Amino acid sequence: VVVSRTGYTGERVAYELFVHPDRSVELWKRILEVGEPLGVRPVGLGARDSLRTEAGLPLYGHEMAGPRNLGVGEAGFGSYVKPHKPWFIGRAAFLAQEERRKGEVARFRFDEKGVRMAHSGDPVVDPRGRVIGFVTSCAVDSEGYLLGQAFLEIKHTVEGTPIAVFQGAAKDAGKPPASLQIGDRTNVPTHATVLSRFPKA
Repeated sequence: VVVSRTGYTGERVAYELFVHPDRSVELWKRILEVGEPLGVRPVGLGARDSLRTEAGLPLYGHEMAGPRNLGVGEAGFGSYVKPHKPWFIGRAAFLAQEERRKGEVARFRFDEKGVRMAHSGDPVVDPRGRVIGFVTSCAVDSEGYLLGQAFLEIKHTVEGTPIAVFQGAAKDAGKPPASLQIGDRTNVPTHATVLSRFPKA
């Protein structure tokens, strides 16, 4: 077994265990057996997703790369790349992407508890209803609010900016607003607020 302190959760102490596939079931059962008196119990990817989303960490295919081809800068990690270095693989591509970049991933939290889950691709609008981005991830935070990450136009990534999200946006248009009658239902966006890119220590 190789034990690495590279756990992808945003926790101060987190570990990954690397073990041969033939021994993984045995190790898993032994960890649960020995850890039971200490409160160790199995959790799924949802728990990891909550932690990493709350910490502002990207998931490949959501906040980086994926169908929208988000780069390092768009994911909010541009400051980690040192373009002053004379050469490194991908330098030209990074600089070109940064030159045309119009947005960045920001963390947000819904203003109220008990709202519907947002999903990757759900539209994000400003207070006037103009689409300014899309959700990349969303999960429940430690206080029971839905907290997510969204790719937004740069001017809307400032902490405290009010936004709204169309959770589970329908692909087909519903009734035109002028034809709505009493008792009809229509989708309205749910209010949220942009947080700092990463939690403050």
